[in-house]
Amino acid sequence: MNNFKNNRIGYTLITITLLASVITIFSLPPIAQITSYHTFSDQRTILNISNFYNVLSNLPFLIVGLYGLYSLLISRKLYCADEFKIAYILFFTGVTLVSAGSVYYHLMPDNQTLIWDRIPIAITIMALLSIVISEFISLRIARWLLFPLIITGILSVYYWQLSESSGTGDLRAYILVQALAALLTTVIILNFKSKYTSSMGYWWVLISYALSKFLEYFDEEIHLFTGFISGHSLKHIIIAAGVYLLIVYYKNRQYKQQSEN
Repeated sequence: MNNFKNNRIGYTLITITLLASVITIFSLPPIAQITSYHTFSDQRTILNISNFYNVLSNLPFLIVGLYGLYSLLISRKLYCADEFKIAYILFFTGVTLVSAGSVYYHLMPDNQTLIWDRIPIAITIMALLSIVISEFISLRIARWLLFPLIITGILSVYYWQLSESSGTGDLRAYILVQALAALLTTVIILNFKSKYTSSMGYWWVLISYALSKFLEYFDEEIHLFTGFISGHSLKHIIIAAGVYLLIVYYKNRQYKQQSEN
């Protein structure tokens, strides 16, 4: 186990991050989904497919998701704890489903189809957070948290959809799920020791996530700059690239110490 003092610092920072994030987000008024969110810079219809490149750019999710499942279950080349394989299965399955959900959304972008994009994203995020907890803190705690985390992620999307249906619109819970997953992963990686020889794969995921937010925000500007691809399409490709680098990391790392039961 980690030195108690180091653990105490890590747990304290986790607690502060949790409390600060929850207090901050719920001190804000309800955040409705702005309608312009569904208006992409690149709306070209090609081969009778609307938003063609925003649809096509979801193909990498399908590829890396299936590649991850193949590497985990068939070729068995990923260094992952067998006793927590379900979390890795859920993660790569979530990535695969993001492809289908996002394609469906981008073909007919509105709040009703967006729910099918966000549910797989929530599953993927929460599964990955539980994996990080299992590898850096405790397998036992991660086992206990896996399904509550995933259910919380799904409920955050469901709550947003209900709030939109009632006419108020409130994204705060969903924003909190995404923000907390990224913040807690960062805190955990920096303050706890991995059971494996490296943690670089998770940094690639965090970097790709941060970059994707930048690309999404500057969707139109990037489209104007490149002349052929928008920030939104690049967002899909960058996140999928982060998942691919995570798979490479899982393949190349080595087991360092005995994991907890």
